Amino acid sequence: MTGARVLVVEDDAPLRELLARGLREEGFAVRTAATGAEAMERAHSDDVDAWVLDIGLPDADGRDVCQALRAQGYDAPVLFLTARDAMVDRLAGFRAGGDDYVVKPFQIAEIVARLQALLRRAGAGAEATEAAGLALDPVGHTVRADGAETAELTPTEFRVLATLAAKPGAAVRRADLVRAAWPEGAMVHDNTLDVYIARVRRKLRALEGAPAIATVHGVGYRLA
Repeated sequence: MTGARVLVVEDDAPLRELLARGLREEGFAVRTAATGAEAMERAHSDDVDAWVLDIGLPDADGRDVCQALRAQGYDAPVLFLTARDAMVDRLAGFRAGGDDYVVKPFQIAEIVARLQALLRRAGAGAEATEAAGLALDPVGHTVRADGAETAELTPTEFRVLATLAAKPGAAVRRADLVRAAWPEGAMVHDNTLDVYIARVRRKLRALEGAPAIATVHGVGYRLA
């Protein structure tokens, strides 16, 4: 995987430079970002084959950044970095669209090995496209459609919409939406998801060119 383009998103400057230096020594072409906002800018301007993404960014949750990427059609593998090793945190990372998970502190050799495995499975150089006509901002938790206006979302609304947008046109099961939007073990009543879907629908209707959320009876919802 020599030459594979990796974006390292880590706010701790010494750790970011350590990662960049170690990966470059292994033949990766490394770019870096310190915030979620900078990472999203790089996603739109740079070709990236894989991400090394810290969950605890200063301006955004790395899992929200990953969900926004997936919702906009970016399918490059994401390797999460985190200081937390609880099962709930690992599950939340995978449900956000992450592909692997490394707990700090770590050895550079482990990062290299995991990236190489992810790139072998995914294939490098997948082209990114914006899906469902939506641009999701994980820093401000906003959504924009074809027009210039944006709608503000709560974090939970953002995760519901991002999960739907990651599979445009496909039915997403209610259970999958709940798992993506709420923490593991949260008590979510049957009508709670419906309430949030109704809120997101209203916000999408206010945006010119935004898709609609359709109900798939007996299954869940889809973005159409």
